[in-house]
Amino acid sequence: MISVDAREKLKSIVGNENYQDSNEMKLVYSYDATPNFQSLPDAIVTPRNTKEVSELLKTCNEYQIPIVPRGSGTNLAAGTCPTNGGIVLLFNHMKDIIEIDEDNLTVTVQPGVITLDMVNAVEEKGFFYPPDPSSMKISTMGGNLMENSGGLRGLKYGVTRDYVLGLEVVLPNGDIVQTGGKLAKDVAGYDLTRLLIGSEGTLGIITEATLKLIPMPEAKKTVLAVYEDLESAARSVSKIISDKIIPTTLEFMDQSTIKVVEDFAKVGLPVEAEAVLLIEQDGPIEVVERDMAHIEKVCKEMNAISVQVAQSEEEADALRTARRSALSALARLRPTTILEDATVPRSEIAKMVHAIKEIEEKHNVTICTFGHAGDGNLHPTCLTDARDHDELKRVEQAFEDIFVEAIKLGGTITGEHGVGEMKSPYLELKLGEAGVNAMKSIKQAFDPNNIMNPGKIFAKDERKRVVIG
Repeated sequence: MISVDAREKLKSIVGNENYQDSNEMKLVYSYDATPNFQSLPDAIVTPRNTKEVSELLKTCNEYQIPIVPRGSGTNLAAGTCPTNGGIVLLFNHMKDIIEIDEDNLTVTVQPGVITLDMVNAVEEKGFFYPPDPSSMKISTMGGNLMENSGGLRGLKYGVTRDYVLGLEVVLPNGDIVQTGGKLAKDVAGYDLTRLLIGSEGTLGIITEATLKLIPMPEAKKTVLAVYEDLESAARSVSKIISDKIIPTTLEFMDQSTIKVVEDFAKVGLPVEAEAVLLIEQDGPIEVVERDMAHIEKVCKEMNAISVQVAQSEEEADALRTARRSALSALARLRPTTILEDATVPRSEIAKMVHAIKEIEEKHNVTICTFGHAGDGNLHPTCLTDARDHDELKRVEQAFEDIFVEAIKLGGTITGEHGVGEMKSPYLELKLGEAGVNAMKSIKQAFDPNNIMNPGKIFAKDERKRVVIG
């Protein structure tokens, strides 16, 4: 609970209209997109600028009030669920595109900017911002930065951290720190910029970010490769990469996902196929033509029954939109949809796809698999019903097995969704005890009173939940 004195101080900083603590508002911000996680905050606070964020953090640090920074709530690891109460911090007043610097190829934004709005703004000026999370129509840049979001173009262009040049950050004690800047090179001290990206709101609040832009690609081409079996599709992914071709997009959907997405999007996906690959290349037109001809050849050698070239940008965009809608489409089938993002080296995709099918059968659950196969980031998605406790237990066991298998193959428990609270029990699988302790030391140095998104990343139960045998 927030004391009367603390509440009045917080209201004096942001104004009464920007401090909400009605039961209705608390319920609205008690959960995010992660199933089965919900907890009421004590209040919802909406600062108007960096100075107010600084004063809020000073006050919360003084009274040891937990702070959960939140964008649009699309988090899939319970990262924005206010597990320990406190305040949910919104950025609805801080949503400006501050500057598009055409000389330095940068854009500077506040955390509340919707991703797609920023992308459209820079593309109008002929520039390109590659990170493209599937939630880009609703996700905020602050959320992308805190989760180090990826997307369909991650294979060729990387993830959010690869485009962050500088930050304005408010630390838990209220100090305002500037990191990086509009610089091609900067090795002055520790790289605080990269440390803060992906920190899930546990180290500080990003109030401004300067991002790198690149020129728009000259040309683009999209194909859909159709397969009668999963492993041929997975082997195609490995073969394309081993042939030294890095497509912009190399996406995978299994038959269960194809059927649901086609029913939802109606773009002509082949519902009889066991798997499809959505492949795209961009760049100079001669490179695109050469690469796509080779990719088509590889797919056919790997037993693709057809390789269909999109005949227009509208057709290509329909295919991309259909892939982005996979989670929404699947969510219509059962009351509870749990999406994960186990990631393995690209060369291990075929083994991971095969393992997921075996795990599905072992635990008698329904798993639809899609994802960014080109960078090894698969999204096994369980369709279940949280009210069926026996089935939900089998789902949890299936995901534990998937995480263990991913680690065995040299992978990780999350490629882009973050650890949050949902995956915190599995972090030690990836990092080991010493690695987790090193991270805890960083957290302690930044946030000794543990007010920044407490309960996230680090499991409450310090014991390993899973042992790799």
